[in-house]
Amino acid sequence: MANIKGRPFEEKGVESSKPCQNPDVLTSASGIPTGDKRNIITVGKCGPLLVEDVVFTEEMAHFNRERIPERVVHAKGAGAFGYFEVTHDITKYCKAKVFEHIGKRTPIAVRFSTASGESGSADTVRDPRGFGVKFYTEEGNWDLAGNNAPVFFIRDPIQFPSLTHAQKRHPQTHRKDPNALWDFFSLCPETMFEVTHVFSDHGTPDGYRHIDGFGVHAFKLVNDKDEAIYCKFHYKTNQGVKNLSAEEAAKLASSDPDYGLRDLFNAIDKGNCPSWTLSIQLMTFKEAENHKCNPFDSTKIWSEKDYPLIPVGQLILNRNPVNYFAEVEQLAFEPANMPPGIEPSPDKMLQGRLFAYPDALRYRLGPNYQQLPINWPQRASVANYQRDGPMCLFDNQGNAPNYYPNSYCGPESQRKYLAHKYKVSGVVTRYNSADDDNFSQVREFYMHEMKEDERQRLCQNIANSLQNAELFIQERAVKNFMAVHADYGARVQALLPQLSGKKSI
Repeated sequence: MANIKGRPFEEKGVESSKPCQNPDVLTSASGIPTGDKRNIITVGKCGPLLVEDVVFTEEMAHFNRERIPERVVHAKGAGAFGYFEVTHDITKYCKAKVFEHIGKRTPIAVRFSTASGESGSADTVRDPRGFGVKFYTEEGNWDLAGNNAPVFFIRDPIQFPSLTHAQKRHPQTHRKDPNALWDFFSLCPETMFEVTHVFSDHGTPDGYRHIDGFGVHAFKLVNDKDEAIYCKFHYKTNQGVKNLSAEEAAKLASSDPDYGLRDLFNAIDKGNCPSWTLSIQLMTFKEAENHKCNPFDSTKIWSEKDYPLIPVGQLILNRNPVNYFAEVEQLAFEPANMPPGIEPSPDKMLQGRLFAYPDALRYRLGPNYQQLPINWPQRASVANYQRDGPMCLFDNQGNAPNYYPNSYCGPESQRKYLAHKYKVSGVVTRYNSADDDNFSQVREFYMHEMKEDERQRLCQNIANSLQNAELFIQERAVKNFMAVHADYGARVQALLPQLSGKKSI
């Protein structure tokens, strides 16, 4: 495979990029020198344009196509680059080379984002925050794409399009619709934990440097003895968690809509490099079998009291993008990218993402999106039987065979890289998980992890949004909050103008 040009990191320390070059001669995209870029070719000074003006047609044709489709979710984001350094030995749990020894450094790319807004939306809106990390390992890229909350709204991926549509624009009015939002939330009580998180102070974080990150899903770690254990990944910000009040967030949305992007860029530019501690939680297969609830339910957490955090390493961001489009807009996260030693669990949402993400990337960026410099597995060799397609950036693997098996020089699969095998059994059907204890963990979070003033702000934030929905939707939502805790429901109801005078629902 040909060497890639302009890759985003230097081999050593991922610290800096090459300075901007200033070529002497202006050329076309094919490298042909251009004599005049300011004036079109016409017949006479006032005459019509000629089709032969390829300088103009190339300029306009590229301009017409320079916007790729924005992400359906997480469209507005900020990116930065740096490295991951191992500080604690976890090789007894995982054979992945990224954790090979204490002190090992691996280049990373990180993208932070708001979840439901468009590319031009404000950074401070109330919304989950995406936290995606691409580790450029020598065994290929590892993409760990998560959020700033340890849970997600839903546990079944077939509901994801509806969850997204409910938060997007109404098909007739093209405005955000509180009826759709709260209709969906109130009909799906499993959303209560993430709804509580988003409408708490955590829903308006103070930029991206002050958020924690979570892989959300359960994964599987495998060691060099082929022993497996379930795992969850956590990033804890070393800057401390800081949030904005609803009033501060609203003010910044109009005065400084790119607040999060600016804050991250300026901090790194000044050498104030943000960092996070990567830790893991572990659960044995036996513990998973006997767990009081489904341990692969992405709407629930693993108690840190029962499954304490084990430190692994540090993520340090020390370089800003040189070109936003090339390095951040085209940065692609694919949850299926897991090097040997890291594998998926039965988590339904994770299983759904294994298909959904690469399918979305092929639509947005084309079938060869992995060949873009920012997505290229820069520390690993690529050898496969996939050829051709739009935007093939290299030599298309030359004259090597494009079929398998073959009798010539193509790569061979190796059994040592087979995934850990495990046994499953059960009746094949569509299982309804809508009533799988939607409230007990939310109750614990509301009563024991939130302070009194935080609970009051949470309920006020919910009421400010919910009051714009129809009355029957408000009533159904309040019943769900009551099911979490009577205090939760009563406070929200008291803050809703149309319901405040009624007896408790």
